[in-house]
Amino acid sequence: MALATVMLLFPLALLIALTILIESGSPVFFSQERLGLNGQRFYMWKFRKFFSAIGRNTSPLTLIDDSRCTRVGRFLAKTKLDELPQLWNVVRGEMAVVGPRPEVPDFESCFTGPPGRLLNIRPGIFGPSQVVFRSEAKLFLTDRSPEDFYREVVFPAKAALDLDYYASRSTLGDLKWVALGLLAVCNSKSQPQALLVRRANNRGLG
Repeated sequence: MALATVMLLFPLALLIALTILIESGSPVFFSQERLGLNGQRFYMWKFRKFFSAIGRNTSPLTLIDDSRCTRVGRFLAKTKLDELPQLWNVVRGEMAVVGPRPEVPDFESCFTGPPGRLLNIRPGIFGPSQVVFRSEAKLFLTDRSPEDFYREVVFPAKAALDLDYYASRSTLGDLKWVALGLLAVCNSKSQPQALLVRRANNRGLG
């Protein structure tokens, strides 16, 4: 299915690649190390949305109006089209269509206790946390380190959603999350934003 989708979307991928080349040159793709099944590391592929001169030792999170983004990159981030190359990770067996979002090694320490069970599931493109946190960048508080806020508030909320679903997942459930994921691409509103910010402030994190 992933390979068929790659072939179907090839004209769109080619157009995206050309726009990246025209605006900021090569490379077109960006690979980033992620935590996969059983904690094994792999390189997840995306269309490059940052300036090519940006090094890898920067924040692992993309923020609203991130200065590292090119104009094309901002569009790709908003529409999630930068994620298309991950279909190749699915073809290679490193990711699934539905599964928990693979985290960067920077957040490996978050997988202690119950969240550690998520590493027993092949990571995926679609899933509960990907849908609910469609506009994750809007959640980060301006007066707190985004990485700290992610570890203390966002990650636990994501893990709770995924643990609740994947404990009793089904084929119909997976199809539902694929459909909801595609619909979420067209809707940038993120439901838990206000709740998470209030929770963070109440805990003294804001």
